[in-house]
Amino acid sequence: MAEQTRPPIVTILGHVDHGKTTLLDFIRKSSVATKEHGGITQHIGAYQVSHSGKLITFIDTPGHAAFEKMRSRGAKVADMAVLVVAIDDGIMPQTVEAIKHIQEAKVPLIVAVNKIDLAGTDKNVQLAKIKKQLSDKQVNLEEYGGDVPVLPISAKTGEGVDKLLEMILLVAEMHETKGDPALPSAGVIIESSLDKFKGPIATILVRNGTLKKGDQITVGGVNSKVRGMFDFSGKPVDSGGPSTPVEVLGLETVPVVGAVLGELAEVKEAEVVQSLVERLKQGDTKTLKVIIKADKQGSLEAIQTSLEKFNTERKIVDYIFTGTGDIGEENIKLAASVGAIVIGFNVKVAPTAQKLAENEHVLIRTYNIIYELLEDVEEVVKTLVEVGQLEEVLGKANIIAEFPHGKSEKIAGCRMTEGIIAKGQKIRVVREGQNIGETRLKSLKKVKEEVNKVEKGNDCGMLFDPSLDFQIGDVVESFRVI
Repeated sequence: MAEQTRPPIVTILGHVDHGKTTLLDFIRKSSVATKEHGGITQHIGAYQVSHSGKLITFIDTPGHAAFEKMRSRGAKVADMAVLVVAIDDGIMPQTVEAIKHIQEAKVPLIVAVNKIDLAGTDKNVQLAKIKKQLSDKQVNLEEYGGDVPVLPISAKTGEGVDKLLEMILLVAEMHETKGDPALPSAGVIIESSLDKFKGPIATILVRNGTLKKGDQITVGGVNSKVRGMFDFSGKPVDSGGPSTPVEVLGLETVPVVGAVLGELAEVKEAEVVQSLVERLKQGDTKTLKVIIKADKQGSLEAIQTSLEKFNTERKIVDYIFTGTGDIGEENIKLAASVGAIVIGFNVKVAPTAQKLAENEHVLIRTYNIIYELLEDVEEVVKTLVEVGQLEEVLGKANIIAEFPHGKSEKIAGCRMTEGIIAKGQKIRVVREGQNIGETRLKSLKKVKEEVNKVEKGNDCGMLFDPSLDFQIGDVVESFRVI
């Protein structure tokens, strides 16, 4: 079967309280595609609406974490983004973060200027101000010769929402969002959980091909069989084609958000292996991407001015985002999605951001003395450009026992001593300081339960490729090249 037009997949981003949730709620209540089934009865992370006889798929959690996580793993999930900006506030910090995400993702953008129903607001003056702010952030607006439309709307009253949906369909038509239902399924996990009755469940957004009930699938390196499928309204279905979100039952383990299946797994491997250093070694793209947070604007400007010495001949240090205030989750999400490091000067790291950085393997460095910051950045730049690679150990475990498994395999009984070891990471076994082999985890269990990661202080069982002959006393290390 040849390629055919498929529904566009849309994510909605923007600053907190600018109306993302209100907009999605209005669209859902007025345009849900399966009203005959009683509307949405459960939350599965995405839904479809119908407008002018055509379907649109929305990822329905505003600022959806999956958007960043999936991009950080090399998988493009959304076909376009709608940026919501409140007419009374204009561009705010999270708006700037969202713009960076969208620009790095290289997806079409539509700007929805919300809250035009507010009394006492000079709409024309505010619209002009917002358009100027957007232009300053390199958003190429249509009326200035670019390709980004700006639509005034009220998510509260619904004014302008029909025009927004029409614009989404028009942009999708211009960019030819297509898929082939005859291909094997390729999709992305956007929600996952462990249900005490159903077991591991996940929402798969099918990007291409068709996922069918009974299919054997591999997600996150674990083989499973699709034993049941439901659409976003809770109705049982036998298949899901391109751009369709489906909740899937029958998985062996709970997959991580952002895990891929089918063809996208190849994209993930190709892009994740292309580490920061490898990108630095590629001609004009040899840049070190940084996010800088400082206590004051003056400090921020001083740091940027000092770092400019690395950019005299060509751009080596690329400022993905700069701002004042403590390092938060949004900074880590952005860093993970674009392969950047996070630098803080006289600021704190929020505990939730620290935890997220550990999970997403984002490097954070904080300083109180500016010359120490500059010395460290200089060392990183020189090492990356001259040596070609740096290595970061993510977790370590001691092998304290071994158990037979099957005919020829054996399980390594391990005790975690540092960091985290997770499925999908590069693994090596070290004996008396010597690397005896690198491998991938075939299985990772805590007690008898299959898990995606194990942290310091826990015991676990690891199953490697049978060709790797480990011994009690060896050390298992997970690592990455940065």
